[in-house]
Amino acid sequence: MLGLINRSFQFFLRDTYGMSLWEAVARQAGVSPAGFESMLTYDDALIDRVIDAASSMLRRPRDSLMEDMGTYLVSHDPLGTVRRLLRFSGGNFAEFLNSVEELPERGRLVLPELDLPYLDLSDLGGGHFRLRVISQLAGAGHILMGVLRAMADDYGALVLLEHHGAEGGTEVISVQIADQSLYEARPFSLGMVG
Repeated sequence: MLGLINRSFQFFLRDTYGMSLWEAVARQAGVSPAGFESMLTYDDALIDRVIDAASSMLRRPRDSLMEDMGTYLVSHDPLGTVRRLLRFSGGNFAEFLNSVEELPERGRLVLPELDLPYLDLSDLGGGHFRLRVISQLAGAGHILMGVLRAMADDYGALVLLEHHGAEGGTEVISVQIADQSLYEARPFSLGMVG
C-alpha cells in the first residue's frame, strides 16, 4: 500500500489524539515513531496493525475509527486541498455522489501508484443509492462513509448512510438523500480560500 494512505492514518491519529498515542500505536504495530514516507510502498498488513492497535488503545470499534478517519480527510483544515478536489465533482451532493465512481481514476492521474477502492454506484431512484466498495483494506467502506458524511455536510445536504457489512471483499453502503439543501453549503472557491 502506498505510504500516503498509511501516513494519512498516522496524521489522523496524531492530530486527533496526540503524539503520545501515535507513538504508542507505532510501537505496538511495529512501526517507527517517525511514521511513514508518502511515496514508499508498505506491506498491506501494516496498516491493519496500526488500525487495530489504535482501536484497542482507544477502546473504539475499528469501523468507527475508520469512519472518523474519512471525515478527517475532508474536514481537517490543513487538508483543505482534498475538500476542494472533491467539490470539483459537482455543484450539489447528488452530483458529487453521481461522480464518485470516478474518484479512484482521478487519484491515479495524480499518483499512478495510488490504490483507491473500486466504487460502483447504483441509483435506485427517489434519492436512494447503493454503493459497492471493493478494496484490499478491510473496512475501506467505513472510511468512505466518513468522506460521504463530511461532503454531505459541506454541501448542506441531509443524507442518511448505512453500512451493510462486507462479503468477499465487497462492502455495501446505502445512501439516501433526504434533503438536498437542508442548510447553506460551506463556501467554495476554485482558489486556495474556502
